[in-house]
Formats: sequence, structure tokens, C-alpha cells
Amino acid sequence: GVDRLEFLGYRDSGMVDTADNKDPHSFHQAKLEEAAGKLAVFMREERPDVVVTYAEDGVYGHPDHIKAHYVTNAALDLLEKEGLAVKKQYYTAIPRSMMEAFIQQMPEEARAAMGGNMRVAGTPDELVTTRVDVHDYVERKREAFRAHSSQNDPNSWFATMQDQIYEMAFGIEYYQLVRGKPGSEVPEPDLFAGIS
Repeated sequence: GVDRLEFLGYRDSGMVDTADNKDPHSFHQAKLEEAAGKLAVFMREERPDVVVTYAEDGVYGHPDHIKAHYVTNAALDLLEKEGLAVKKQYYTAIPRSMMEAFIQQMPEEARAAMGGNMRVAGTPDELVTTRVDVHDYVERKREAFRAHSSQNDPNSWFATMQDQIYEMAFGIEYYQLVRGKPGSEVPEPDLFAGIS
């Protein structure tokens, strides 16, 4: 679970070419060194063994996800220089083959909607190092998705897809190890594999 939630003091950036994205107080507009310094403060206090962030593409190009990638990496670089390196860092991943299979399950109108404002190519399969089975939590993930109604149309295909497709898409979480060494044979079954 989560026992601490902190904010860096920035507002949501919205999507590219929106007023929110141009707001000087948005995360997207934050100076990298400043934001990384704020994040590093929390990391020094918490001393995490494992850190997960977005890959450079932010999954689907969301400016805040992309900024989180750069800010997290810069904060980890600062900690490493101080001798406080984390044991492992991961990027979230969607294997390209899985993304292609998922898209094939989508009705044409959902594909068209996705193509309009989302770009999800997926991670090349050979870069995926970790597969965490979360089938026991799929329904809870689905409830959380539904509760996030400001970001999701409750009548969209994503919100109403068949259970078996939802399980295929969200029953395994995938990651790419980018700092540290695998804690087991690849694919690792757990982010904390090999950490004692």
C-alpha cells in the first residue's frame, strides 16, 4: 500500500497544445533541475530500493508522464552522485506484441478514437525484463479506472470492454529494468526480486 503521498507543487499539464499545457505552473513547464531537486528531497527521506517511472514516451505522449521520466531520472542521478543509488529502477512497459493483440480486440470506433489523440507503440518485447502477475487485482484496477471519471468516458470501450479482454490487457504488469541488475532469471516475476 501507500503510506505517504507528496506533491511537488505543480498543476496538471493537460495534453499538448492546450491552455493547461502552456500554464507556467504546470509540471510540463517546470525547470528540470528544480523539479528533480524537489523529488530528490523525498527520495533522500524514503531511501527507496526500487523506483518506477515512465519511459521517455510517457506511454501515450502525455506531457506530465514525459516530464516525470526526465525528473525521476535527474533525481536518481543526483542521489547516485551522493552515494545513495537505488538498487533498481524500472520503466513501465507495454510489450509491443501485447499492444498489437489488444488493438486487434478493439472495435473500429475505439481504434479511431485512440489514433486521434493517443500514440501507444509499446515497448519492444526484448526490452521487457519483468512480468508481475496481478490477476488477483484486476477487478480493483477496473474499479479505480471507473472512479477516475474526470479522465475517462464511462461509456467508452475502455470502460466497458469484456472481462476477458480487460484481463488480457491488465492482468500482467510489465516493466523494463534500466538501473541495477535483474534479481532472478528474466523475466523477473517481481520488482523486488533479488533485494533483501
